[in-house]
Amino acid sequence: MPLQNLRQFLDLLRHERELVTVEAEVDPHLEVAEIHRRVIEQNGPALLFKRIKGSSFPVVTNLFGNPKRIELAFGTRPLALIRQAVNFAETFLPPTFAKLWQNHNLAWEGLKLGIRRVGHGPVLEVLDSPADLSKLPVLTTWKEDGGPFITLPLVYTEHPRDRRHNLGIYRLQCYDTTSTGMHWQIQKGGGFHYSEAEHLNEALPVSVFLGGPPALILAAISPLPENIGELMIASLLAGERISMVRDGPGPHPVPAECEFVLQGMVPPCERRLEGPFGDHYGYYSLRHEYPVFHVERIYHRRDAVYPATVVGKPRQEDFFIGEYLQELLSPLFPLVMPGVKELWSYGETGFHSLAAAVVHERYGREAIASAFRILGEGQLSLTKFLIVTDSPVDLKNFPALLEHVLDRVYWETDLFVISNVSMDTLDYCGPEINRGSKAILLGTGCPVRPLPGTFQGGIPVDVSEVQVFCLGCLVVAGLPYSADARQAERLAQWKAFQDWPLLILVDDAGIARNPSLFLWSVFTRFEPAADIYAARTQVLRHHLCYKGPIVIDARMKPGYPAELVCDAEISKRVDERWREYFPSRPS
Repeated sequence: MPLQNLRQFLDLLRHERELVTVEAEVDPHLEVAEIHRRVIEQNGPALLFKRIKGSSFPVVTNLFGNPKRIELAFGTRPLALIRQAVNFAETFLPPTFAKLWQNHNLAWEGLKLGIRRVGHGPVLEVLDSPADLSKLPVLTTWKEDGGPFITLPLVYTEHPRDRRHNLGIYRLQCYDTTSTGMHWQIQKGGGFHYSEAEHLNEALPVSVFLGGPPALILAAISPLPENIGELMIASLLAGERISMVRDGPGPHPVPAECEFVLQGMVPPCERRLEGPFGDHYGYYSLRHEYPVFHVERIYHRRDAVYPATVVGKPRQEDFFIGEYLQELLSPLFPLVMPGVKELWSYGETGFHSLAAAVVHERYGREAIASAFRILGEGQLSLTKFLIVTDSPVDLKNFPALLEHVLDRVYWETDLFVISNVSMDTLDYCGPEINRGSKAILLGTGCPVRPLPGTFQGGIPVDVSEVQVFCLGCLVVAGLPYSADARQAERLAQWKAFQDWPLLILVDDAGIARNPSLFLWSVFTRFEPAADIYAARTQVLRHHLCYKGPIVIDARMKPGYPAELVCDAEISKRVDERWREYFPSRPS
């Protein structure tokens, strides 16, 4: 049975023992977030906080913090339906009666897509006008955050000219009782709508939904092409049309079953500093100017529940959501990008920092064409490091993938560094915000070298430890970057390292023992154009030809934001109160 609203989902989670209620009063300033982080680290349940200091509304977090809860929300139907639709698109021609009959259910499923208008909905039960954001239990999740942030807002906008809609999750920093920041990063649909409105010198009407059908939340996160509406995807996930109701003065129809709706305007040419904010890369995103959302009215249910999430160093709730969305959308990749068989982005790196693909190589260097096709596709265009191979390998097993590629790479022709391009807003490795470089690493064809698996050579005096991450890859602990910015150049010349195709220079070689920690520590701490070195580099036919070993300098560098760490006082408070939160559960 489709889940039509948040409370139906909570009832299901409660029945499956995937929801725990916290009756003790808790503080939305840091305390809720630290409880959430500890529970998700233990693969724990969703949390319903009944008594929030300073607010009459309860808070629910960790709704999708493990694969089981995601399966409870959506089941297997959406993935099966997408696979069937893709198979039908690929095999329909020439059409036959048998093919049409085998897929006749697709027509019925198509009738369930989109929205349906209803005359009333529980979200309109209470109207607060003028708005007062101070009544909401908005969380502050990290000590250095610039203030409280609404972390699970479903921001709805329409294009000023053709009225196509966008539904995305863009964090909202609460400045006062009636205004927030609007964190529209590059490559975000809502930001494109605002850019067009600003070009027309018009304010952009905005509606922010909180809660509603679980499908609505997942659809808002989905990295869809601009011309595909998120409400259609929400209905696909839900298995029914999304009920929408229109209030009197509001600019948009709103989901009848959501918990809150914030409505207002984002004026043209108005900016305000937003941040810092502890983000999903595991560091603080810094203060920058963003548009301002002026909230005019708030609708909510009488017994509304405020949904929130907490982001930080992977793996957090967004990691599991991202993995599910990749699984769900993966059948579409070969249809949209015909040369691409499989594609995977790594949540441990914040998704945009690293992706890998298995592609067709039907003629020499076709893999390059597929790589550029991937980097030209929507939000995939923000990928910083792309690894490409043409033979079967489990992309989710990164050590195995890296061995597979290092076995085959010709450094002279198979590593491409592309400078002066856009980069994800939250990645601060580049020279300035939204600017940086990309790298493409190919490993196609047959193996060309045996890979070493143990290191027994001598190490330089400025190296404290060397660990093997996988065959062919050494992790080297060096000096702090501030003490020696050029250490990576010298390591590429060290004789004992010459048989190793790849060296990773880091602050702590212990990351080699944990693939997840390796991915996070390495790929969030280097920029290809600034931090890749080789034993020798020459220009041939306007291409940089490298001779191995290749060294990636993944040390923390001056100007990088601070790593997220829990405040000591909050950690102590949560330690002391743990049995208050969970009196019937073991410590």
